[in-house]
Amino acid sequence: MSLIKQLWLAILVLLLLALGGSLFIGTLNSKQYIEQELRIKNADNANALALSLSQLDKDPVTVELLVAAQFDTGHYRRIELVSPEGAILERRVSDVAATEAPDWFVDLVEFDIPVGTAVVQDGWKQFATITLETHHGYAYNVLWRSVVDLLMWFAVAALISAALAWWIVRTIQRPLQNVVAQARDIGQRRFTTTELPHTRELREVVLAMNQLSNVVRLMLAEETRKLDKLRRRLQQDEVTGVAKRDALMHRLDAMLTSDGQRSAGHLAMVRVANLAALNERLGYADTNQLLSDLASYLTDLAENYDEGFVGRLNGTDFGMILPGSGDPDILIEDIKSQLYGQPGIDRSGIELPVSLVAYAQGDTRGDLLSVLDGALAKAEARGGKAIEVATTDAKHQPYRTHDEWRQALTQALATDGVYLAHYPVLDDEDRLLHHECPARLKLKESWQSAGVFLPWATRVGMSRDIDLAVVDSALRTIAQDNRPLGINLSSESIRDTGFVAALRQRLQAQPQQASQLWIEVPESVAVRHMVAFRTLSQELRQFGCKLGIEHVGPEFAKLNSLHDLGLAYIKIDASLIQNINREDQTHPFLRGIATLSHSIGVLVIAEGVTNREERDTLFDLGFDGVTGPGVRLPDA
Repeated sequence: MSLIKQLWLAILVLLLLALGGSLFIGTLNSKQYIEQELRIKNADNANALALSLSQLDKDPVTVELLVAAQFDTGHYRRIELVSPEGAILERRVSDVAATEAPDWFVDLVEFDIPVGTAVVQDGWKQFATITLETHHGYAYNVLWRSVVDLLMWFAVAALISAALAWWIVRTIQRPLQNVVAQARDIGQRRFTTTELPHTRELREVVLAMNQLSNVVRLMLAEETRKLDKLRRRLQQDEVTGVAKRDALMHRLDAMLTSDGQRSAGHLAMVRVANLAALNERLGYADTNQLLSDLASYLTDLAENYDEGFVGRLNGTDFGMILPGSGDPDILIEDIKSQLYGQPGIDRSGIELPVSLVAYAQGDTRGDLLSVLDGALAKAEARGGKAIEVATTDAKHQPYRTHDEWRQALTQALATDGVYLAHYPVLDDEDRLLHHECPARLKLKESWQSAGVFLPWATRVGMSRDIDLAVVDSALRTIAQDNRPLGINLSSESIRDTGFVAALRQRLQAQPQQASQLWIEVPESVAVRHMVAFRTLSQELRQFGCKLGIEHVGPEFAKLNSLHDLGLAYIKIDASLIQNINREDQTHPFLRGIATLSHSIGVLVIAEGVTNREERDTLFDLGFDGVTGPGVRLPDA
């Protein structure tokens, strides 16, 4: 039995004892008082009547009239006049049960009242003995009304006591529930903190658990800081703080092979054309500071795009990956305002030609960089801060304008709906953790991958519609196959309160299927839209969904603030996994991520695994699962 139920039971027993005891004692005292009063009344009235009869003539008519008058006015049950020889001279008896009290009550409290007796004299002789008994019905009425009034008061008192007890129990229960929830969170390695209750005993418990959570949070922050420091040493340029060339190239490869929203956007190359002259004019230290400031401006520009990434290609060139950027004219204006508009850039006299090229799923890194280099040479030839937009022979897009895409997406959702591809996520024993299920839409009579239509869905404002269709399809598939499925949600959807409400309704309607749903969002979305991500986490937790973060890597250090959300898993970006079996520089970093994640109960899964050697290396580093083109379910 729970503590709250025991408390309620104790309160109920106390109320029953108090009210029942008061009722019993009150009724008993009232009965004794009434019996005493009626005993005195019987005796006094018998003596008074005997005295009156003794002073009158003893003719039968006079005696009868006096007895009758007394009987009619005194609420008597019986008045009897008996001669010394035992003969009844006069008798009056009332057979009317003058009581409103129920029979069971009369039987329960039955009065024990002696009759009143007195001697009637006729001179010096005894004339008769008078016996007088008051009617008990009126006494029963008084006692019954007293009990009823007392019960009514007890009912009111019980209601007031119950309300007061409810308030007291609720006051105790709320912090107790918080303590239980916090203990459960800690048991699940979600180190949350809660407000200190006013109850001293609970306050001490909560204070101790809060201290534990704070210690763990500080430990996680410190370990995360160390890992991020290691990542910076391995992947970041020492002068500018942005990614080195290899890290940028791996990131670009991962995006070009991605099956999601980041698989389309723009690449930009920025060149410090007069670096040698700046070195000579400003000196080595000031030039390095200028390059660092330039890298900071480029990073700020990239952060306007989910999963934007900046790296240094060589001494003079910087590269930017800007996923989701569709209109080059808007991008050019962003570069002019956020880069060329900086006061430090204007005063330094730095020359910054820029080249841009759109990329899409299926493009190759070599072709894109070749086109960018050619466009950058043209921009440099124009001098100053010229921007050159290049074009590629990328594969033809099904549609060109926003209106065409909106109409095509709407029609595809209405006719064929969403088809979910299945890519297994396996553990070290080749057991299925879940299937990754990127969406497919039928456009121009062929099923197109998510990398083709998701960027355009974002531009035309249809991300929510597609994500809801994906959720519906996933729940139907789980109901049919009874296998866990993983789906992706876009940045626009998780920030849409209407989408979150619609998602909650669908999960409420199918709770069994919801418990097998794995939902993930990109790392950049979780970091940059943390409030919306927390709201989503709170909504999903009650349905047993597993929430995860994909493409983890560049901003891993910022995820330590999410330790209390109860994340189920993270997926490490493919750019960190490439050739992991041959390049061991990142092994300490990846092993540290696995160890730190396991300490808070989070699974670590690798993306983009291409062969068995990479798989084995990752499991040796402590990973829990792998997925990618080289991962297949074992033959049955």
